[in-house]
Amino acid sequence: MTYTAICALAVLAAIVLDRWVLRTRLTTSTVWWSAYGIIVFFQLLTNGWLTGRGIVRYDPDTILGSGDIRLFGDGRLVYAPVEDLAFGFGLVLTSCAVWVWLGARRNEATEEDVT
Repeated sequence: MTYTAICALAVLAAIVLDRWVLRTRLTTSTVWWSAYGIIVFFQLLTNGWLTGRGIVRYDPDTILGSGDIRLFGDGRLVYAPVEDLAFGFGLVLTSCAVWVWLGARRNEATEEDVT
């Protein structure tokens, strides 16, 4: 399975988890998208530095583009493969959705103890 396919599945799984499994619906919130914009900025800085310097390398057969390290184009954005943005989105959304869901469950349990 290619990195591209894994990233597509990660995004799909994260959205399903957020919207229908945990029902946190973070992706319907402007607060989520504002916070995610900050995360993407720093993700691009970090990924760009790591991939632009050749510290992290990708097999060109598993990503979009040729595998040539470029600032933009050929499946790259700030040196990193575009798949990194998708994978990062899936990871961050899953983490935040689980965090919010667990917090809501804890608050429900605390309210039950009080009553």
